[in-house]
Amino acid sequence: MEDFLFIHSDLPREGPGDRASLDWALGHLALRPDARILDAGCGPGADIAGLLSHVPRARLLAMETHAAYAARVREAFAQDPRVRVCEGDMARPQGVFDLIWCAGALYFLGVEAGLRGWRDHLAPGGAAVFTDLAWTGAPRSPEAEAFWAAYPAMGARGDVLAATLAAGYRVVADRFLPASAWTAYYGPLEARIQTLRAGGAPSAELRLALDAEQGEIDLWRAHGGEFGYLQVVAVVQ
Repeated sequence: MEDFLFIHSDLPREGPGDRASLDWALGHLALRPDARILDAGCGPGADIAGLLSHVPRARLLAMETHAAYAARVREAFAQDPRVRVCEGDMARPQGVFDLIWCAGALYFLGVEAGLRGWRDHLAPGGAAVFTDLAWTGAPRSPEAEAFWAAYPAMGARGDVLAATLAAGYRVVADRFLPASAWTAYYGPLEARIQTLRAGGAPSAELRLALDAEQGEIDLWRAHGGEFGYLQVVAVVQ
């Protein structure tokens, strides 16, 4: 984990996503200009500016368990009274929200369990927007199946949507994130890998960590049509 965090330090985001995908998702919702928003597992805060552009008088709580990411967000938005940063467990947020936004972090809780836990923190008619890794339905290669065996909860699109419904939500829209959203994550990550490799002889442990990160990028390039991040816009029933 120490090597992972070192590699990922200073990256703009911690998972696939981009502004166009955020705009697509929020385009399916009619949020008030002063809506209350929880950015659950906000990482380094990549989506906060986009959320605020859609909700200009938002009251936004950014929650993150990793202290360094929380500190980055706190510094970046120190002069913005709309943003409050909390270093804590996104499974137990404080308050009630009109929107819970979770980009790639819901797998820590499990889709159904996480969404059930958030129901008490959503206002009537409130929405949850999240992304979760899923098989696309294309034939699966042995390479992709072997790599994602480390994520045994990974299912297909229908499994994610069924878990959303079982948690008491109505699905408004869903789609797999486009390639541009993956490039927004993997592009800076690959540049960071190359910089670290060019900077000298890292430790054996760090070399293994760099190889693992590059291997994930290479897998996506070769087999990215087999899996993807499903983005789901759901409203609590």
